[in-house]
Amino acid sequence: MIEVVNRQRKVAIDSERWREFVGRALRVVPAGGAGVTVAFVSDRCMRELNRMWRHKVGTTDVLSFPAGQDEFEMAEGLSLGDVVISVEQAEKQAREHGLEFEEEVSQLILHGLLHLCGYDHETDNGEMNRLELRLRRRLEI
Repeated sequence: MIEVVNRQRKVAIDSERWREFVGRALRVVPAGGAGVTVAFVSDRCMRELNRMWRHKVGTTDVLSFPAGQDEFEMAEGLSLGDVVISVEQAEKQAREHGLEFEEEVSQLILHGLLHLCGYDHETDNGEMNRLELRLRRRLEI
């Protein structure tokens, strides 16, 4: 199951467009048929999540929260977890990188999905980055 949740009011979000993109992305990442929830949040919310879960001050663009599903939850469908995106950071980074907002969000979703699949660019000697670049080309982002 793919769920898209909009928890902010600064940027209009086309939930169906993002549900379709996530569906395409899940077919190219090693997700094992699992679903995911993508949540769009404000910078204020992202700062709080970053502080609470990573013990870091300030905001970030994307956070991934793997699902620790029990048997009951798995009966409802396997889920990788949640990808949370700060729309304000996505807008800022899109401007900085000369991208459209949708391109930046697509890259952030892909990045978050790869983290949920177990990749970690901080410890894997570039493996995640190489895979992410290949998958960006496949997804045309």
